[in-house]
Amino acid sequence: ENPPAPPDLSEKGRDAAGQVIRLNRRLFMQLLAFGEARDVPALAAALQRGGLPATLYLDVNDPRGVGLLTWAEDPAFFTTTLRAFLAQPPFAALVPKPEFTMLGRSYSIGYEADLEHVLFKRPIGRATNPATPWHVWYPLRRRGSFEKLPAAEQKAILGEHGNLGALFSAGDFGQDIRLDCRGLDKNDNDFVIGLIGRELFPLSAMVQAMRKTRQTSEFLEKLGPFFVGQAVWQAKPGVAEGKP
Repeated sequence: ENPPAPPDLSEKGRDAAGQVIRLNRRLFMQLLAFGEARDVPALAAALQRGGLPATLYLDVNDPRGVGLLTWAEDPAFFTTTLRAFLAQPPFAALVPKPEFTMLGRSYSIGYEADLEHVLFKRPIGRATNPATPWHVWYPLRRRGSFEKLPAAEQKAILGEHGNLGALFSAGDFGQDIRLDCRGLDKNDNDFVIGLIGRELFPLSAMVQAMRKTRQTSEFLEKLGPFFVGQAVWQAKPGVAEGKP
């Protein structure tokens, strides 16, 4: 007998002719939160000098809190370059809030024609767009019962969720960054979601509207914690993903 073939771990899409295309690359994004940030301009200046691929937030729910979103194709960036950067002033003086740490990877659904755009350019562009400074980040975990549903039923449930998100996007109320965090999240969540918008209220309304979908009302086991931030410094969209 022939040995079983190893799994194909590449991200997949389809070209204009309907043929499957593949790209074995993806982007990792991480959110860190800190307290006791008394000199935010100094933090922004350090990020500027360091040339880090990052967005710095003011934490709406903590008057001395900040959030730091960074990204890289190579996850070793977080344990080398970013780790060394955070160990130096002024970030070294901050108090970490690990309960808000989120880490995920970009992924394709299977029909996208431009995988480079979906996996890299789109999430980075949304994270660094100065016209949309309000960001709401949260993890979620689905109930195991969702995975037991027939594929067609899963598709319909996810389609309802996706169509609602498309309506908000069409109204210029908000966009999202969707990351898979299975096996990466310390609390065993499945996905990390970032809602991105010009104003905060539509993002809250988006979460409210999603509560009525079948996915949220029946098949979500856990949602949150929520990190709500306003971007005060963003790397230029053309900044390449971090390398160790």
